[in-house]
Amino acid sequence: MTDPELNDWQYDLGGLVIGSGTNVKVIETNGLGRPPVRESDVDQPSMDGQFAGPDYWAGRQVQLDAAIVVPGDPAGCHDMVAALQAVTDAADVRLVGGQGMALRIKRPGRPVKRLTVRARRLDPEYRQVVHGYVPIDMEFLAHDPGFYADTESTTELPLGWLTGGGFAAPVVAPIYVQDGTVAADRPGWVTNNGTGDAWPIMRVFGPCANVTILHVASGRALSLPTLNLPAGRWIEIDTRPGYRTVSWDNGGNASTYLSPASRIDLFSIPPGTSEMRWTAFDNTNSARLRVTWRDAYIAL
Repeated sequence: MTDPELNDWQYDLGGLVIGSGTNVKVIETNGLGRPPVRESDVDQPSMDGQFAGPDYWAGRQVQLDAAIVVPGDPAGCHDMVAALQAVTDAADVRLVGGQGMALRIKRPGRPVKRLTVRARRLDPEYRQVVHGYVPIDMEFLAHDPGFYADTESTTELPLGWLTGGGFAAPVVAPIYVQDGTVAADRPGWVTNNGTGDAWPIMRVFGPCANVTILHVASGRALSLPTLNLPAGRWIEIDTRPGYRTVSWDNGGNASTYLSPASRIDLFSIPPGTSEMRWTAFDNTNSARLRVTWRDAYIAL
């Protein structure tokens, strides 16, 4: 499904556009600044003051003070309330852990940015509905408080060397062959044009075995040392907050292949250009790593 185009001062709630130029006028928006903080300060024993512990972001609460305006048409107001309830009540979001709906926001001079949210409040006030006017308070919770680019970025990295054990035709010179006991590796580059850490989804396509994905600058690695991935199959590592899963192409759980030292929760793409490498055994040179991410921002 293609996301609708947004103009300045418009919002997209799961495919329903509200705001400027629509029947739902957004009067005021709160919660788009600095997210709430989960502080961990501790009182100093037998002393004045406190010890400053780490500060973590809490979920971002976004509140929309709006009004449905369909002059002289009470039925139209009720229809709009029903439409808002429908997009915020989807069972595949509400009943599935970790899932959310997209809240997309367009401000003048800024690109469209998005949050993944759950609806927490949708409260219409019907006192003036006979005149076609219904104030409505909406509240959404973004469990991940960061803003993300509206479009995904993707790069696909092949293995750069042929491991011992043969190679597949057609062959193009020059040919490099290394010992079969050493995994092939290929440097690649990803660019996060935002101001915050982006969280990639990495999909490895077989045939290959003993896969390791490395973020060079940080030294963080995700290793699947016992994985033996046949041709035509793929495995996906999702590092996004609220997801953080390793799964097969059929939806099955593949987290047991991940080594104990691999930290999905730390494998982010910082702002700027990063070098990534991946290693694997592949005697066909057809295995691929696809990296998909959204540029991340700390501000709207």
